[in-house]
Amino acid sequence: MPDPVPRSRWEFDAQRWPPDDVVAVGADLAPGTLLAAYRSGAFPMPLAEVTPMVWWSPLRRGVLEPRRLRVTRSLRQSCSRYVVTVDTAFREVVSACADPRRPGGWIDDAMQEAYRGLHDVGWAHSLETRTRDGDLVGGLYGVAVGGLFAGESMFHRRRDASKVALVALVDLLLDEFDDQRLIDVQWCTPHLAALGAVEISRAAYLKRLSTLVDVPLPKVWR
Repeated sequence: MPDPVPRSRWEFDAQRWPPDDVVAVGADLAPGTLLAAYRSGAFPMPLAEVTPMVWWSPLRRGVLEPRRLRVTRSLRQSCSRYVVTVDTAFREVVSACADPRRPGGWIDDAMQEAYRGLHDVGWAHSLETRTRDGDLVGGLYGVAVGGLFAGESMFHRRRDASKVALVALVDLLLDEFDDQRLIDVQWCTPHLAALGAVEISRAAYLKRLSTLVDVPLPKVWR
């Protein structure tokens, strides 16, 4: 069960957000601030020329309904070749996602430290894709708040390893509350669309979010 965290001194008021993907600049990355942002529909992502932090709430939000994940035959075969663990290597997964050699890398040291802190108090989680010998070859991490899993990033070192982690995440979410759960993927890329993600409006996302946060967590994180 996640630990309580101190209330943030910063507020995220969706009623005052501009008609743009960027909705705020400033604040901090304390656990309470991060959770306040996710509960309000925003998330942090730095821009090199802006400090201290940029907060986003896309006008067109990428989301994945757990039961709409598309698993091809080849992906199912890949799932059988790997083993997926949960919360056994959070720091390693975040570091791999933050590898500066990756195209479009945006996870800086401050972001890594912030999510490690959120993991330490039980709110951020990782799924690790491993070989049968235990080598870490892929994974993802994100934040679980009620029925929302806010996916932050994923990586792979072998074919389909990140997708296998996503399949495992969905398996964790398929319970008696699965119709009340949602995976936030931030923006719907062609890669994610092929897996079943779709775009919805910011207004639709915020409306859904208002009930998502009160859904019980998946059993693995209660």
